[in-house]
Formats: sequence, structure tokens, C-alpha cells
Amino acid sequence: MEEENRTYLFKEIDIIQGIISRMARNSFLIKGWTVTLVVVSLLLKGNTTHTTLAFIPLLTFWFLDSYYLQQERLFRQLYQWIITNRPDSFENLFDMNTDRFDSEVQSKLRIMFSVTLGWFYGSIIVLVTVYLLFVECVN
Repeated sequence: MEEENRTYLFKEIDIIQGIISRMARNSFLIKGWTVTLVVVSLLLKGNTTHTTLAFIPLLTFWFLDSYYLQQERLFRQLYQWIITNRPDSFENLFDMNTDRFDSEVQSKLRIMFSVTLGWFYGSIIVLVTVYLLFVECVN
């Protein structure tokens, strides 16, 4: 591999690693915001309608988390493609479009119900539901 190819390879890898890191950080932050907003919405004293507002950030952030996880997986596919193909070709040089890998990565809905996200958000849904039932029984 000549020096110019190696320079392009390392620069592309560096860019993609930065993108993957941002996606992982976004996913982590979303989980933190989910817990925070669900707890805050449950602490608002009001009727059951106010308490059910906890499901809005929960479902919204669950979808966003699956979106960022899907994007992270797409960029990992791009990373693999570059590692495999860049030494021999300048095809798609610095092309960060991941559409060509859509068929290789699960859909957002499938990722939403994956083991990791399903257990995390599912357990929060169960806890919020139990809380709502408990509030209804007490009142």
C-alpha cells in the first residue's frame, strides 16, 4: 500500500471512529435523560393523566436510542468496508453515506426490541405501570 492510500485510510477511519463515538455518547445521554424525565414526570403531583405523561419521554427516547444505535451499526459496517476495500481502491473515498449498508443492519423497530434496549426501556415501562396502578389503588 502506498503512502497516499495509507493516509486516506487512516483519515477515513479517524472520521468514522469519531462518528461512532458520538453515536454511542448520544445513546448514553438519551438513557440518562429518559430516567430523569420519567422520574420528574412521576414526581409531579397530579391526577393519573399527569402521571401518564411519563410515557411520552419514555417512548420518544426509546425510539431515538434505537435510531442512534442503528446509525452506529451502519457506521461500523462502513468502517469494515473501508478496512477491507481502501487498500486496493479509492472507490467511495470519504463517502460517509451509509445507505448501501441498510440491508445489513436491523431496522429501528427490531433494534428497539433487542435484548439491551428491550430490557432497559421495558423495565421502565413496567415500573411506571406498577406505579400508576399503585397510585390508582391508593386514591
